[in-house]
Amino acid sequence: MKLNWGMIGGGEGSQIGPAHRLGALADGNFTLSAGALDHDADKGRAYAQRLGVAPDRAYGDWREMLAGERGRNDRVNLVTVATPNATHFEITKAFLEAGFHVLCEKPMTMTVEEGEEIVRVARAAGRICAVNYCYSAYPMVREMRALVRSGQIGRVRLVVTNFSHGHHGDATDADNPRVRWRYDPAMAGVSGQFADCGIHALHMASFITGNEVETVSADFASTIPSRVLEDDAMVNFRMAGGTVGRLWTSSVAIGRQHGFDIQVFGETGGMRWASEQPNQVYYTPVGGRTQIMEKGEAGLSSDAARLSRVAIAHPEGFPLAVANIYVDLAAAIRGEARDGLPLAEDGLRSMAAVYAAVASARADGAWIDARPPIFR
Repeated sequence: MKLNWGMIGGGEGSQIGPAHRLGALADGNFTLSAGALDHDADKGRAYAQRLGVAPDRAYGDWREMLAGERGRNDRVNLVTVATPNATHFEITKAFLEAGFHVLCEKPMTMTVEEGEEIVRVARAAGRICAVNYCYSAYPMVREMRALVRSGQIGRVRLVVTNFSHGHHGDATDADNPRVRWRYDPAMAGVSGQFADCGIHALHMASFITGNEVETVSADFASTIPSRVLEDDAMVNFRMAGGTVGRLWTSSVAIGRQHGFDIQVFGETGGMRWASEQPNQVYYTPVGGRTQIMEKGEAGLSSDAARLSRVAIAHPEGFPLAVANIYVDLAAAIRGEARDGLPLAEDGLRSMAAVYAAVASARADGAWIDARPPIFR
């Protein structure tokens, strides 16, 4: 039986909205049953109805949606929050407290204290609060995680990762509203590029290695003078178990398109994955030749095989990585265990790392404890 799904934000023209709709509906687990899709109430209602939502469940804003859905016998099972960053906490908390499962876009909150509150509320309500770290749901990322867990590369010594692009590198475009908000503290919080893209890379490091980030040392730069928040950052980090990490994230690296990749180096081997070539993992055993592991080939881990959707040699892109998050969410809502689903605890750890990196950058790279207080 299909689950009822509702979406807040992600309206017409949204960058992330289509990926969520394609992902949620890809496997027949969800029906788009309700939505408050736009800050303009009339536009949001009209767009929701064009997507097939019944008129009485095409809402003008999230508060109207909460009031309308909470008393229904067929209310939505899952709510996706894809609104501007500053609204995530209030909306997510309200729906969790009302007994809904939530998938929140990252960053989950604007402060560490808000993140800790979401963790507490989700636990008290007994509801799932997931965070859309969808890159962790690519099949070959799951394969890397399985290889680390199986001991294939030994103890992980070093992680090198980056999420760098050049799409905000044109200073003449700095006042474009779609760009400007990302560097405005009132809209984006205490961090620009690191909170926007860098935390994907940091989460991936923890996801693959199984080690949490403990301390960070950061250098931030605003290379376009009109920007208050950083558009380039270098973050060194140290993880539980002694793993060393290096992370670069930038939005002014002109010539780079997406630029998310990760390398994991262990005692007996190394691996490399890049989001622009997501079907392959390059694996090198110590003293041996580099091998290309291909999505869909025989002998992969059960998790990588389970989340591969099309035949070998056919590319699987970003919307299907998002779809894999929804596959695991549907299973979890139905009571099945799903290892690897990014949860509120992951969102909290990311926000704690953001604040630690900001503090470090202001202190000329001093090493700062990046663990949330409730996890120390």
